[in-house]
Amino acid sequence: MGELIFIGLGLYDEKDISVKGRKIAEEADTVYSEFYTSNLAGCSIQDVEEQIDSEVKVLTREDVEDDAVPVKEAKKGRTVAFLTAGDPMAATTHVDLRLRAVNEGIDTEIVHSSSIFSAVPSLLGVQHYKFGRTVTLPYSGEGRDTPESPYENIEENKERGLHTLVLLDINSEEEEYMNVEEGIEVLKELEEKLGRGLITEETLLAGLARVGSSDPEVKAGGPEEVAKHDFGGGLHCLVVFGDLHFMEIDSLVNLADAPEEIKEEF
Repeated sequence: MGELIFIGLGLYDEKDISVKGRKIAEEADTVYSEFYTSNLAGCSIQDVEEQIDSEVKVLTREDVEDDAVPVKEAKKGRTVAFLTAGDPMAATTHVDLRLRAVNEGIDTEIVHSSSIFSAVPSLLGVQHYKFGRTVTLPYSGEGRDTPESPYENIEENKERGLHTLVLLDINSEEEEYMNVEEGIEVLKELEEKLGRGLITEETLLAGLARVGSSDPEVKAGGPEEVAKHDFGGGLHCLVVFGDLHFMEIDSLVNLADAPEEIKEEF
């Protein structure tokens, strides 16, 4: 049997891959990747190939989830590298692929990398362990209704005093990324539909763009204030805050341009 090695590419561009990950990818018999669960907004697949000096075969969702192409290749006795944005095991899709490999008697290895789950709290200066369940806001329209579950999970987190990381949808085929303004609009639509007072003018949230790059953009405040802020291009995400420690409040004011008034409100 061969080996299947999951390698994290990091958050933003081809230079985020670790030295260990690059060496393994260079020496692998076959290198695959997928960019539908997450993406590197700061580079192209050609940049990644130049960085690791190997050809990268980009897989579709069907290739990974239905056909398990990397597992089939490793069964041929080959060393297979599977590159993913962020940390490899942040997506349940990749956990499933690893389990399928293990069940086939294939050795697996993980080369970890930076992740949105740790980078966002770091940029905002808020406490990592105070985040609850992460949610994803999908694109709506064209006959598709936005599911209520993101709203309900944010509500549950908030009831427990926890912050929520809100990931925004990616259309990898069209290279389209939902931006902060669109994400806030989806949350407001859900509020109008469900009407439980979760997203109001006073709700404190933050928008972030290009996390992991040399020029990230962060802005905290009310929905209207954050929505009209110019975040520029790249991947965007949101955070809806729960209870705040005084140090978190100080961080949001000084690091994320939150209004000074939150010092009296929280």
